[in-house]
Amino acid sequence: MCVGIPMQIVELYDEMGGVVEAGGVRRHCFFTAIDDPKVGEFVLVHAGTAIGKIDKDDVEENVKLIEKCILG
Repeated sequence: MCVGIPMQIVELYDEMGGVVEAGGVRRHCFFTAIDDPKVGEFVLVHAGTAIGKIDKDDVEENVKLIEKCILG
């Protein structure tokens, strides 16, 4: 099983990669597995690659679930 972390696209180098952010942490990310990435969109990131787009409501729910798993 893999864990996809919800992150927001904050910068595009090109359609292949850019920068994503979550909780003040920024990371390089590849966008080769999603169509037409845009700054401001939310994506699920696994191993440095965006594996799918996600809407803002789902981001909040995912973050709560991750925090519950980590913090108990």
